[in-house]
Amino acid sequence: MSTMPRLRTRFTETFGIDQPIVQGGMQWVGTADLVGAVAEAGALGMLTALTFPDPDVLAAEIARVREHTDRPFGVNLTILPSMRAVNHDELRAAVVESGVKVVETAGANPGPSMDYFDTHGVKVIHKCTSVRHALKAQAVGVAAVSIDGFECAGHPGEDDVPGLILIPAAAARLDIPVLAAGGIADARGLVAALALGAEGVTMGTRFLCTQEAPIHHRIKEAIVAATELDTELLFRPLGNTSRVHSNAVAREAVEVLSAGGQFSDVQHLVNGIRGRTVYELGDPEAGVWSVGMAQGLIEDIPSCSELVTRMVSEAISLLDSRLAGVYSS
Repeated sequence: MSTMPRLRTRFTETFGIDQPIVQGGMQWVGTADLVGAVAEAGALGMLTALTFPDPDVLAAEIARVREHTDRPFGVNLTILPSMRAVNHDELRAAVVESGVKVVETAGANPGPSMDYFDTHGVKVIHKCTSVRHALKAQAVGVAAVSIDGFECAGHPGEDDVPGLILIPAAAARLDIPVLAAGGIADARGLVAALALGAEGVTMGTRFLCTQEAPIHHRIKEAIVAATELDTELLFRPLGNTSRVHSNAVAREAVEVLSAGGQFSDVQHLVNGIRGRTVYELGDPEAGVWSVGMAQGLIEDIPSCSELVTRMVSEAISLLDSRLAGVYSS
């Protein structure tokens, strides 16, 4: 466990973690090795339920996390259109029966599950992309929301509101803690998020590019080499926008859909198995894979411990020195 100074917020106190930093759920990436390392660093790691083929394998992976750490961690439960049949009720039960006390929900209203989670003492963080959805999540009883600005990897919603507007807009209208997500990769983003009214940050792309992330090293090198311009907005004409790495496969799919094509016309390009192959074989051109504009801020591949330590220490330095020095009484 880290002995560095803590950045205390309502979020850290509610969820029993040292630092207001969350590793968001990532398909094929949120596994025990990464989640355990994030938790040991004092942040909050999230297993990704849909990474695993069935509830029993998910339960086994939860047990593996506990071999790495005794610190709090959570499980991401995402309900979105999928080419694979998923029994979400069974996944939810596996999480609760394994004794996990934090769940990150996404993709659908968490309301129908809240009584079940409340009964078992599970705190819910709902991931959303708009203030209106965050308010609905608060109304059904979630403990916090993680709100994605347009810069984020994966699904940024259809409103195209960047974090500089979305985060303070949400913080002004919500009573529960808000986590800022999208475009955050370092101490500058953390301090900015706190200044905007958030009580922590959620990062996906930045944790994707760490030593413990279970993907091929060449993909991490591709993230370091990329700029903030190297993403594509996939499925935009279908109203299910997803931000992915810009490669030949993604550009072809975008072109087909922009010309009036339907999902069936690009299904062979965008299926999840091809995306998983990217991570396993280290070929960034093998399929579509999620990454955010924050890749333009990433210049190295640290361990999770090094990343969290650096973010917190540099955030404290920013608060104590640079920002303190820009005004005079």
